[in-house]
Parts: sequence; structure tokens; C-alpha cells
Amino acid sequence: MGAAAGAGAGTAAPDRGRWWWPVLAAALGLLTTGVSALEVYTPKEIFVANGTQGKLPCKFKSTNTTGTLTTVSWSFQPEGADTTVSFFHYSQGQVYPGNYPPFKDRISWAGDLDKKDASINIENMQFIHNGTYICDVKNPPDIVAQPGHIRLYVVEKEILPVFPVWVVVGTVTAVVVGVILLVTMVLAVLYRRRNSKRDYTGAQSYMHN
Repeated sequence: MGAAAGAGAGTAAPDRGRWWWPVLAAALGLLTTGVSALEVYTPKEIFVANGTQGKLPCKFKSTNTTGTLTTVSWSFQPEGADTTVSFFHYSQGQVYPGNYPPFKDRISWAGDLDKKDASINIENMQFIHNGTYICDVKNPPDIVAQPGHIRLYVVEKEILPVFPVWVVVGTVTAVVVGVILLVTMVLAVLYRRRNSKRDYTGAQSYMHN
């Protein structure tokens, strides 16, 4: 009898343990409800003329509205380096610039969290600012996101074209062709008028004769 009772107790313990798994799964489900990934959008690369202001665009998409817990961080990986340096942080409407010397007194906030915009401006860009810029946004409970990466090139002003070359060439060609067509049409109209007048004068002379 004692052996039978012991066997019964031994089988009851695993049964009680099985009840914990649904409870644990339900608790994890409650903790993760509403948490989703942010989507951050940045251009792959931008070109900025040396000595001018550069805007680093950064947009994001989140299922939750922005608020006091929303934060934006920018970091920089210099050209040829393997490490990144944090140089800007934005939280609760306040700007917290880092102490990284290349960006001292150069950074300004250009975004609007209500419009899901986390962009910044960098004044007087120099060649030391060549590198990769990383935009990281947190909007709890949406905190799992892949940061956006921008490859920025600082170039001489003369090298940076105001318009693409093909646009300039196309515009000039269109203007030249348009002028040629206009001149051709004017000459054709004048030629027809002259011939019409000559034919009219000839017809009058024939009638008088």
C-alpha cells in the first residue's frame, strides 16, 4: 500500500508542474504586448560642400505616438575608423550635445518628433566630418529598431555641381533646338507672305492687260 501511495505521489508532482507552463507563457505575452520595432529611414549617402551647412535627414515610423519618453541619439564613425562616437542626444525637448571636438558648437536640432522627424544640422562642415552618421530613435514601448546609416562626403564647392551635368546638357540642347525651330517657322511665314504678294501683283497686272 505504501509503495502504491508513493507511486501516486510521484506521478502527481509532474502534473502539478505542467500548470506553470501556460501561466508563464501568458505572463510573457502580457509583457511583450504592444512592443514592436521602429522603422528608421535615412538616405544612404549625401554630399555637402566644404564650409557649408549640412542637413542629416532622419525619419522614423512608429505605431505609438511620440512623447516625453521618445529619444533621439546620433553617433559618428569617422572615415577609416572602426569605432563610433556619440555626439548628440535629444530628449524631452532638450538638446544634449556631446563633447566630441569636431562637432563642438556646430550641431542644431532640425527635427519634429510629432512629425516623426529626427533630423539635425551641422554647421561649417569640414573634411574631418567625412564618415558614417548613425541615427537611433527610441519610442517606448517601440524600442527595438535598426538605426539608420548615412555615408556623408564633404567635397570642395567647385566639385559639387548645382545641377547634374545631364540636366545642364539637356537644357542647353532643348534651348538651341527651340531657337532653330522658331527661326525656321518665322522664315517660312515670311517666305509664304512674299510669294503670296508676288502672285497677287502678277494677277492684277494680267487682268489690266
